[in-house]
Amino acid sequence: MTRSLRIVLACAIALLVIGMGGLAALMLIPSPPQTTKSMIGALGGPFTLTATDGRAVTEQTYRGKWVLIYFGYTSYPDACPTALNMGVAVDRFGADAATLQPVFITVNPKRDTREALAEYLKSFDPHIVVLTGTEEQIAAVVKEYRVFVEVQPGGGGDYIVNHSSFYYLINPEGKFVRVIADDVSGEELAERLRHWMNKTV
Repeated sequence: MTRSLRIVLACAIALLVIGMGGLAALMLIPSPPQTTKSMIGALGGPFTLTATDGRAVTEQTYRGKWVLIYFGYTSYPDACPTALNMGVAVDRFGADAATLQPVFITVNPKRDTREALAEYLKSFDPHIVVLTGTEEQIAAVVKEYRVFVEVQPGGGGDYIVNHSSFYYLINPEGKFVRVIADDVSGEELAERLRHWMNKTV
């Protein structure tokens, strides 16, 4: 064996050893864990608000039921389609509708008084509970659910309220389970609710 061939073989063996050592080192590094941690309890918290009939409603009021929460306000040109979809979804539950409580929480308490909301509620499914409160109470619940709310000045001293638009599903123990985007029909909303309600039982 020539000297040059011995050098080549020695280099090849050295590279092989280095490569095997690197592979062994990589095998000793733990792989990133799979994301399996539940979302339950990630959002939400204590609150006290007022229903259109004057009764106080807290996070404890509907324990034992699934709760579907939507944050919005009444100053839409027409009836809020998201609230209408909540009513359709409840109807789709049929005999199981009693297991689900839809709740609409205003993000504009300055205008959405109990009286204004009571009138607004006439356009929707009677199962929907509409809640308001003081500006401080609404700010607190908005913070608990991490809802984006921004007041944008309009013409003539008027204003609009920009806000994030999601449904929040809460389980019977009062824990947050899932956010559902509002770009679904009432029928699709009912299907997604059944999916998540059955999945987390």
